[in-house]
Amino acid sequence: MIEASPQTVDASAEATIAFLRDVFSDLPREFAVRLWDGTVWEPDSGEAPRFTLVLRHPGAVRAMFWPPGELSLAEAYLYDDYDVEGDLEAVFPVADELIERGVSIGHRLRRMRRLHALPSERRPRVGRQAAELRGRRSSLERDRQAVGYHYNLSNEFFALWLDPTMAYSCAVFASAEEELATAQRRKLDYVCRKLRLQPGERLLDVGCGWGGLVLHAVQQFGVEALGVTLSSAQAELASSRISDAGLDDRCRVELRDYREIGEPVSFDKIASVGMYEHVARDALTDYFRHVHSLLEPGGVFLAHGIAASASAPPSDGQTFLNTYVFPDHDLVPISTLLVSAEEAGFEVRDVESLREHYVLTTRRWLARLEARHDEACRLTDEVAYRIWRLTLAASAHRFASGRANLYQVLLAKPDARGATGLPLSRADWYA
Repeated sequence: MIEASPQTVDASAEATIAFLRDVFSDLPREFAVRLWDGTVWEPDSGEAPRFTLVLRHPGAVRAMFWPPGELSLAEAYLYDDYDVEGDLEAVFPVADELIERGVSIGHRLRRMRRLHALPSERRPRVGRQAAELRGRRSSLERDRQAVGYHYNLSNEFFALWLDPTMAYSCAVFASAEEELATAQRRKLDYVCRKLRLQPGERLLDVGCGWGGLVLHAVQQFGVEALGVTLSSAQAELASSRISDAGLDDRCRVELRDYREIGEPVSFDKIASVGMYEHVARDALTDYFRHVHSLLEPGGVFLAHGIAASASAPPSDGQTFLNTYVFPDHDLVPISTLLVSAEEAGFEVRDVESLREHYVLTTRRWLARLEARHDEACRLTDEVAYRIWRLTLAASAHRFASGRANLYQVLLAKPDARGATGLPLSRADWYA
């Protein structure tokens, strides 16, 4: 049912509703659409909508769908051609249905003609802008730009919705009801137990974020730890947290690339949490080779990160994530990652999926961010808030639907006799 404001529905509003009826034909519609003039297109079911698309002006639909693709839909939301009120995660199954539903060429052409008949208007692109990286892909300088674009936004912004450890990676939950902070502390402990850290050992954390893991490892397991990051904002806050804890003599975080750590430096154990997905697939073997060179024989390396589903179609052209969130990130199937690790000389000892845990993690983050909207916008701007809101909602959907996965991979570097020193059982991980 369409409800209109007291004034007569204008021609552009009528044309917009007609176009949307065509786009969403044969799909069960549990959402509402509210136009700039007050016109409301209610859900088919007559029930309360799961979400409402709010079209800000007559050109909103054209901004959303032209040129066709994910990036247009995302940018129209970021720059307020339209808004989403309600459950943002519920938008993504609708988008999947549209993408996966076959449409004849003739129907697609007719739809494009109707779309181009709609008004052409966009909101000004004011606020955070797309990443613009320079230099050769996978070069140190370009990687610094990519990391800085994402993480140097504002430490205070991330602190609004992360837990007190500032862990920006998948938590490990004992139950779906558990608090985020408890689950993140469990994750840090789980990583340390998988590495089987012992007092006096030297730990390297590649891509250490705000230092949560190195702090936990030093305080709870008695190791000496070095963390490296390419984000100046992260390094500054991590170093401050280490000093506040009185651990400067046993723990430090440095602003440098892992490739700038060279021999004869070596470590008993190495971790990399949420980092390998930012290594280009053609550079993965070199990444593992360098980490392998830094690890003592008999040591182990835990790599924790996101992987693509091997059955998922590859993305064509620019994507929202590569343009506004993680420039140059490259998700590969876990099989590709494991081959690269083995080519570098590692032995694969354990692979664990934490996919359901990441669904819980991203939903917790999203709820916390949405609850701090005004503060987030004061620290950054509305566009940045929408970038992260969209990212977290999309991530929750992708992991819940199995379109992406989260793995912890334990890799060993056997010594000259083939020994790793690992026990026959994993029982101690769960003690």
